[in-house]
Amino acid sequence: MIRINLLPHRELARAARRRQFNAMLAVAVAAGVLVVVLGHFVIDARQSAQQARNSFLEQEIAKLDVQIGEIKKIREQTQALLERKQVVETLQANRTEVVHLVDQMIRLLPDGLYLKSFRQTGDVVTISGYTQSSARVSTLMRSLNDSEWFDSANLVEIKAATVNNARANEFVLTVKQTRPQADDANGKGDKA
Repeated sequence: MIRINLLPHRELARAARRRQFNAMLAVAVAAGVLVVVLGHFVIDARQSAQQARNSFLEQEIAKLDVQIGEIKKIREQTQALLERKQVVETLQANRTEVVHLVDQMIRLLPDGLYLKSFRQTGDVVTISGYTQSSARVSTLMRSLNDSEWFDSANLVEIKAATVNNARANEFVLTVKQTRPQADDANGKGDKA
């Protein structure tokens, strides 16, 4: 029988397996490094893209903030204009009130009663004047209460006075102004 020594063959096979293992280990390490580098580049690219989107959104938000500020200014100006318009409309609607008040005062004034002043503060009208008797002041107050333009006549003061060397009574009274229906205020319902 022939004897063959298999020891060097086994050592050669072990050395070949070790080289193969080392080569596969090197390939695995290289693949791992490649995956890590590629992952880093992908994450970096995504971060850059997100930062670009964020900066774009911040620029657009800044533009919208400017537009919102302009809209607020326009709203404030619109509100101021509406308030002015309301004042003008109120003045326009009430411009004939003074004429009606004076006209009503002349119509309601009894004989023997003379006005010294006629002053309006808000809705309160203060009337002062002279009369020959206090009964005429009472008549004026009743007439004012019955009028559609006046309400709540209130005598503040009546006292004796001398006017042009004649004895008279000086009076002060207040009355609240009322606004009749819209047709009457425009002169349609009052044709007297």
